[in-house]
Amino acid sequence: MPVTDIIEMVAGLLTRITTTNDRQHEHVHRPATPQEGTLTAQSSCVLAFHGKNVPSITILSYLSRIHKYCPTTYEVFLSLLVYFDRMTDNFNKRFLQRATHPARSDSSDSQASADTVTDQSVHHEEESRMEEDDTDSPQFFVVDSYNIHRLVIAGVTCASKFFSDVFYTNSRYAKVGGLPLAELNNLELQFLLLNDFRLSVPVEELEAYGTMLVEFYAREVVAQQQAAEAAHQQMQQPSQAADDMYMQSSRTPQQTA
Repeated sequence: MPVTDIIEMVAGLLTRITTTNDRQHEHVHRPATPQEGTLTAQSSCVLAFHGKNVPSITILSYLSRIHKYCPTTYEVFLSLLVYFDRMTDNFNKRFLQRATHPARSDSSDSQASADTVTDQSVHHEEESRMEEDDTDSPQFFVVDSYNIHRLVIAGVTCASKFFSDVFYTNSRYAKVGGLPLAELNNLELQFLLLNDFRLSVPVEELEAYGTMLVEFYAREVVAQQQAAEAAHQQMQQPSQAADDMYMQSSRTPQQTA
């Protein structure tokens, strides 16, 4: 299958995902309270991808631009879906573990006292950090319109180096992705951290994602065709009604009788 077809299908799926998550943006991006803000290091990894504004370029145009100036294989673009799932799963599972399994208190009074001091210092540090920072820390990590472009360019940078014998410099990826070199270097590191430095994707898993992608795209095409047909029929109904009215008004009394 041509790489351009894979890009179109991946873009379609990512567009659907980001659109769905954008609708729930207020729920999944509410500020974390000091009790919840226990994943400072991982939260900083996630926030590195979060932009202040949504880029005007579409996901399809962005992927096509990357492939035009940094050509690569279809595995690179398909692997993005695998990496994004891993990242969200890793972060959200760890967040839920921290939320549902609070730190156990020690039986020793001295240890308990030390833990109390530590908890208080973390509490005050987190509280002051939230007061200074206007950016809302996400409670859960989701792929949305504010981070998808940075996730894509960081993912392509990492995946190209892993899957392909021929890849480009970070300065080229940064220029094509529309980011400063220093920012892309940081995003590359955060991307690796969120994936636990695991870029290997078994062939079976890649094939499973490919099958899922094709099935999704097939459903999307059918849905678009049905929507187009329904819209066409709705446009035809007023026209048909107008024709009927014209025919009735144009009849002579003899014809009516």
